[in-house]
Amino acid sequence: MAIKIEKKIKGYNVVKPEDKAAPAAAPEKAKAAEPRQAEVIQMHESLERPETLIGSTFKIKSPLFEHALYVTINDIVLNAGTKHEQRRPFEIFINSKNMDHFQWIVALTRILSAVFRKGGDVTFIVEELKAVFDPRGGYFKAGGVYMPSIVAEIGGVIEQHMKNIGLIHDPEMSDSQRALIAEKRAAYEAASAKKNSDAGTSAPVGAASAAITPAESEAGSFPPGATLCHKCNTQALVLMDGCQTCLNCGYSKCG
Repeated sequence: MAIKIEKKIKGYNVVKPEDKAAPAAAPEKAKAAEPRQAEVIQMHESLERPETLIGSTFKIKSPLFEHALYVTINDIVLNAGTKHEQRRPFEIFINSKNMDHFQWIVALTRILSAVFRKGGDVTFIVEELKAVFDPRGGYFKAGGVYMPSIVAEIGGVIEQHMKNIGLIHDPEMSDSQRALIAEKRAAYEAASAKKNSDAGTSAPVGAASAAITPAESEAGSFPPGATLCHKCNTQALVLMDGCQTCLNCGYSKCG
């Protein structure tokens, strides 16, 4: 095929066969010089279960169950020994002497294990489980944290485990927020102590303690009389200067 040259020829040279081979070899050399990148393994359902897994076991003691529940979550370690190393939940088991709820507990663990092995973002499970309410009513854990159901507490255990392995990051309060909450708590306790001492002169002994409900006495870590905070589900909400203030998470509402 003839090629028409429209520009003026200023010079020429003869291309030898070895000159044609040189440009082709240059990209191959550049490729070989590049460091090989390790293949990052992501969680997916076809990933085979290793012989050994790392796990954590949590104890749930609920007034709704006669015996405690023991929740074991096993993790698989992906990309071990590299900068991409991470732990991901792989399976979950729940064991108890109580056989009344055996069916739904086995079903729940199998479904959760299947979701873990599917891969992707599995943190949504926490919110789904914590939103389950028992029609008979919930209960307070030690520390005054309200649990609407036993399923919600299982969700809380999974959340804690995901925080431990770095899958969920809990936003921490600043030092100024912590100092403010501590100051509010000290002021509330001082005001309550003064009120109780003033009432002690006219009220019968034990009247103040009789007003404390069993749920309040279970809270323990927060002042008696604190109510449930709807933000953190902890019985730590007190009324100070016309404002509802949570002594656990710092939530405040006035008016």
